[in-house]
Amino acid sequence: MFELILRFAVRNPLRHKLRSVLTLTGIVVAILAFGLLGTIVSAWYAGVNAASDKRLVTRNSISLTFSMPLAYADRIRAIEGVTDLSWENWFGGIYKEPSNFFPQFAVEPESFFRLVPEFRVKPDELQAFMRDRRGAIVGRKLARRFGWQIGDVIPLKGTIFAGDYEFVLRGIYDGARASTDENQFFLRWDYLNEKIKQLFPGSENQVGIFLIGIADGREAATVSQRVDANFRNSLAETLTETEKAFQLSFVAMTGTIVKAIQIVSCVIIFIIMAVMANTMAMAARERSSEYATLKALGFRPWVVGALVYAESIAVALSAGGIGILLTGPAARVVGGKLDNIFPVFGVAPETIQLQWAAALLIGLVAALIPARQAMRVKIIEGLRQAG
Repeated sequence: MFELILRFAVRNPLRHKLRSVLTLTGIVVAILAFGLLGTIVSAWYAGVNAASDKRLVTRNSISLTFSMPLAYADRIRAIEGVTDLSWENWFGGIYKEPSNFFPQFAVEPESFFRLVPEFRVKPDELQAFMRDRRGAIVGRKLARRFGWQIGDVIPLKGTIFAGDYEFVLRGIYDGARASTDENQFFLRWDYLNEKIKQLFPGSENQVGIFLIGIADGREAATVSQRVDANFRNSLAETLTETEKAFQLSFVAMTGTIVKAIQIVSCVIIFIIMAVMANTMAMAARERSSEYATLKALGFRPWVVGALVYAESIAVALSAGGIGILLTGPAARVVGGKLDNIFPVFGVAPETIQLQWAAALLIGLVAALIPARQAMRVKIIEGLRQAG
């Protein structure tokens, strides 16, 4: 019986080649679009997923745009549970054109790369960065994007910190994992602090965020409370949270966009599901006499329904498989175009699983009504149509 159902599932779609090809193409496009949109959502959360549970972020409790005194560093180091500390400021310069956007941070040179080991820098390049106050370290993807080589002078025009800056590329870091962002630019915090002192006297020695290392991620909440309690009622009260929560706060700002993408993904699947259902309904009507004949030969109604389901699922999964195979190459092309927006743009295993599930759902739902109609075909009426 199973062999009979399988044979019909393979042969029936070939009886109307044009209709089958058009339906197959529609499902392929839908599954491909569903996968790409899912990949965009995954890319949005890449920073969240890559966050360490052993790092905390301390910022001004009012907003990220407000800074904190560097003097907080010694007090944070003395807090129980803190094992390491670094700090950084957002730089926000322009490289040649405003469209050449990439994240730029002024970091404390001695502690930052120790606290963030997923940014792997060769020891000699890190030493060169430590020796050169105008030194910079960039990610592999960013260096490849602009064709930068070690020793190149990189000019940036300051926006937050006005002026023209020139940095010497001393190192290129590689990500420890595929999900590590390799599209960032790091300069030295002490160099920027000197510039600020010259340009805006009295505004120096300010920090955008403190990056805190802890030994045990389970102590994150306790250490966070200790840090914030230490600066309660001060001129710059703090808000300390896990690195993941800090990254999620940025995602939350664009939560509406993410929701819209997810809704569009579902709408695409719903539309192709309706198209597939219409195709299966036409096929079932055309084969009413065949179903009646099978019943006359003694086959039970569930066998007739199983034939419809088998054909629908076979078409949907075949098209889904093609769409999934095309998702990887398509994601590489799209990711290359959006590299400055989504530094990490790869198809996650969860996305592929959802694509398979969507294809199966299309096949099952599309066959629901046609299979029911086929099971209800009366032998006399079906044979009369055949005559």
